[in-house]
Amino acid sequence: MYIFMNVLSSIIIASLAVSLISLIGAVLLIWNKSVDKFSSRLVGFAAGVMLTTAFIDLLPEALENNKTANIYLYGLLGIVVFFLIETLVVWLHHHDEIYPKPSSYLILFGDGLHNFFDGLTIAAAFLTNPGLGLVTTLAISAHEIPHEIADFSILIHAGIKKTRALFYNFISALTAVFGAVLGFFFLNKFDKIIPSALMFSAGIFIYIACSDLIPDIHRDFKKQRKWSTTIPFILGVVFTYFLITLLEP
Repeated sequence: MYIFMNVLSSIIIASLAVSLISLIGAVLLIWNKSVDKFSSRLVGFAAGVMLTTAFIDLLPEALENNKTANIYLYGLLGIVVFFLIETLVVWLHHHDEIYPKPSSYLILFGDGLHNFFDGLTIAAAFLTNPGLGLVTTLAISAHEIPHEIADFSILIHAGIKKTRALFYNFISALTAVFGAVLGFFFLNKFDKIIPSALMFSAGIFIYIACSDLIPDIHRDFKKQRKWSTTIPFILGVVFTYFLITLLEP
């Protein structure tokens, strides 16, 4: 019983620590008084982070554990579903000139799903070996830092107030704790759906980056901001790539 509770508490603490990272990145941005001025640059960084996360992290993980025929169908499904959701949001607000961009709603859902599976990963690692659980938590934390900063910058760029964006981002991050606890008790029941869900999440990230964020980068380029958004995009790709490849357990 002692071992049972010790492992469970370790899983909860680790997943909560990962969730709190969303506050660290956001608080740093809030303290910076010029966040509104460079939010467009952070959107470029966010696009790079999301595409790299999708192609270097989520897709390989889904393929490695795949037991489903035509797993790519779920990636396409993620793109199609969120295209329809965004279309619906735009249609419902077509009369309103001031409302958060649809990408803000999509990023919260996509990030929540991503964090949920991070929690499952943490639970699986601790159930295998406490040392592996610690290494896995550190690895997830490392590449969550740029990811959470990117998510927060997207919410700000979409027109959401800083304090509300901070709250939304934290609630989305807490799904890691939910996933970790469920993983501790029911991990064997999630084995079959994890690859499909990861592929679906990858589709979401690819859609958001390519349909909402990259067009914003191009618009900023035309406004004579030129490389001020292009360079952060490249940095987001390079930074996230090295974090994922170097720290993946």
